[in-house]
Parts: sequence; C-alpha cells; structure tokens
Amino acid sequence: MKLTERFQLGFQVLENRMVMAPMTRSRALNNIPNDLMAVYYRQRNGAGLIITEGTAPSPNALGYPRIPGIFNKEQTNGWKRITDEVHKSRCKIFVQLMHTGRVAHPDNMPEGARVLAPSSVPLSGTMYTDENGEQPYPTATPMTMNDIEHTIREYRVASANAMIAGFDGVEIHGANGYLVDQFLNPCTNKRDDSYGGSTENRCRFALEVAKAIGEEIGFDKLGIRLSPYGVFNDMESFEDIENTYVYLAEELGSLGLCYIHIVDHSSMGAPEVPWRIKSLIRNAFGRPVIASGGFDKEKAERFLEEEKAELISFARPFLANPDLVYRFKEGIALNEPDPETFYTPGKKGYTDYPFADD
Repeated sequence: MKLTERFQLGFQVLENRMVMAPMTRSRALNNIPNDLMAVYYRQRNGAGLIITEGTAPSPNALGYPRIPGIFNKEQTNGWKRITDEVHKSRCKIFVQLMHTGRVAHPDNMPEGARVLAPSSVPLSGTMYTDENGEQPYPTATPMTMNDIEHTIREYRVASANAMIAGFDGVEIHGANGYLVDQFLNPCTNKRDDSYGGSTENRCRFALEVAKAIGEEIGFDKLGIRLSPYGVFNDMESFEDIENTYVYLAEELGSLGLCYIHIVDHSSMGAPEVPWRIKSLIRNAFGRPVIASGGFDKEKAERFLEEEKAELISFARPFLANPDLVYRFKEGIALNEPDPETFYTPGKKGYTDYPFADD
C-alpha cells in the first residue's frame, strides 16, 4: 500500500505518506497549548506528518476563540510539551501559522490587538465569541506599509519560536480566505500600491512571508497551504486565477519550499477545484504536493498510483480515528466524527474517540 510507504520530504523521512491535516479544534484556553492538546496530538502520532491546527503568529492573528498562538514564551513552552509527545513515535510535526486577517472579532483577541486586512472589504455573516455569542464581523483596518513589514517580522519570530518548541517545520496558511489568501485575491485586495493590482503585486506578501520564514528556519522545513477556487470566508474566483497560482507556485519552487498543500473542499459542498489548476500548480512548483479534500483509503491510493500527489492529507478521518494508519493497514471500519464537538472545549469529541484495539 503506497499510503504506508516511507517518503523523503526535504531532508526528513516520513514514516508513511499519510498527513494529518490542520484542523481548528478550539481547545487552547487563553490561547496557550495545554496538556489536553498534547494527548490529542500524541494519540494521532501514527501519521507520517502532523500539521497542527492554525496557530497565530501574533495577537492580531487571533481571530477565533481558543485558538493557540506561538508568539510568546508560555505558548512556545506549551507547544514543546506537545512536540515531545508526538516525537515519542517517528512522526514529524509542522506548525501551521495562520493569520486570520479580516476573519476575526475583537472579543476573541487580547486588548490592543487589531483586525487587519489588505483592504476594508466587509465580510458577511457572524463569528462566535465566548464573551457575547454570535457577533457580526467588523470591517478590518487596511494595512499600512509599516503594518505589512511588522506582520512579516511576526511570522519570522513565530517560526523561530517553532524551532525552539521542537517543531520539524512550518506550514504557512495561505488558504481559506485568511490573510495570505486575502492578499492573493482581488475580491479582498483592492490596494493600488506594490501589494495590489497585478499578479506579482498580489503574490508579494505571500512570497515575502515565505522568504522571511525560510531564511529563519530553512526552506526545506517550510510548506504552504493554498486553496485556488476556494469560496470559504466570502472568497471568489477571479479572471487571473490560473496565472496567479502558476506564478506563485513557480516562485515558491524557486525559493525551495518542501511542499505545497492544495485544498479542495468540494466533498464538503464547495465548488470542485478543477484538476487543470491542480496540475498547473504541481508542474510549476516542481516539488512534492500534498493533496487534500475528502479522501478515503481507495481514492488516496489511486491518487498516489497515478502520481497526482506525493502525500495525502486526511482531516475528519484522523479526527475521529486517532489510529487511522493502523485501521487502513488492517482494513478496520472507521469511527464517524461528531460535528457537534468540533469546536467545543473539553475532552468530548477530542480525546475520547475509541481506538480499534478498544
């Protein structure tokens, strides 16, 4: 079974080609990684690679309730306990750095933090806050040049903290309508300076973040997650979409990133991402690709056999089946995930899913 073969990713060897996808779980009370989270990640360390839930590189990035950060010493120490647990097997673990940009509410952020975005484009709908329940999204403050430079430095510092915390690498969250994606897409980027307008300008922020992190930790330890044609958080398709992602992939490949993680949420009701753009990104990048989106064992095997990707990420299957690799190997039926507990505090729906041996 190709899924269980070892794979060389950069200078690191993965024990199998199964990746645990990043999943927001909202268990980090006070935005600090904790012992319950250590249990959760340790339970799933049969994966070849774990990519953590989105983790804030700064207070301004803390858009959702109870998401972890990695911008201070207490948070870094909390993650160190988690990486130590994961490394009790041969599993590798990357931290996903996620800046939510306009997808945020002040009730979920510390005092003094700001909701920032490339432009003041309102976001429809509401966000849940522990303090006041559902609240409408505020209109973000457009980032000044100083804000952009400061945010890029925050990514660099957070990646340095990730190395102190024992992570094997970093994934930039450049998907799903969060800050990096907001710069890429002209529906959210209305700037008329060097970060807006042309393809090259809209890609500039993503590339400068990647360059800053790569210079800090090594490009062979850096990946990025992208979601072309994604509609999450009010994102839209746009006329220049293929050229944008081909240009971005070429530049990321030239920098030497170790993978691109391509998101396809069509299994969850979003529009299907055309194979053409996935193939264009893959060819332009010229390095390993992680495929993501609604994979089961059979579909994942076909994808690998047809050389459409080098690695396959699984989200809800890993959430509900901490021993997913073992279940795939032995042909054991899978537990079903409980959506009611995806983002609730506590053990239920988090560390209490049964193992096959139970």
